[in-house]
Amino acid sequence: MSNKITIPDEVIINKIYVIRGQKVMLDRDLADLYDVETRRLKEQVRRNINRFPEEFMFELTKEELEEWRTQYASSNRDVMGIRIAPFVFTEHGILMLSSVLSSEKAVQMNIQIIKTFVQLRKIANNYEEIMAKIRQMESQTNEQFSEIYKVLQNLLSKPEEKPRKEIGYKAGRK
Repeated sequence: MSNKITIPDEVIINKIYVIRGQKVMLDRDLADLYDVETRRLKEQVRRNINRFPEEFMFELTKEELEEWRTQYASSNRDVMGIRIAPFVFTEHGILMLSSVLSSEKAVQMNIQIIKTFVQLRKIANNYEEIMAKIRQMESQTNEQFSEIYKVLQNLLSKPEEKPRKEIGYKAGRK
């Protein structure tokens, strides 16, 4: 039985970016997690390119790389070291990597990465459910406050006062 390698989920989460509207990881971050050289990872992907359609893996364009650098450079010193457009892997691409990188560590890290993606999806789904409930409560509350506001407006508005008829005894009149 081999030792199970785990790293904190936060380490993986911090290496997940949103590019082209998808959660992805960069080739160099995956290579680091798998304990292989980025060059070797790319080499294996190129040898098995038919396993990686664009929904699984794509290469950043020069414009995307520049935008990505400016977006993350101030918060991440490692970004500055990227000169060549990296391969970017979606969750499915990461799954496929386990078929081209056969080291034990790569397989174990793949499992942990996929579990992290699943957890992020669960969190996102819970967030959507909570936001829907909040919107529903806001709607109900707005309706209730609208009714309360109307009642308060009626109570606070001064009706046209008619001259009151005097009643009672007044001194000094005959």
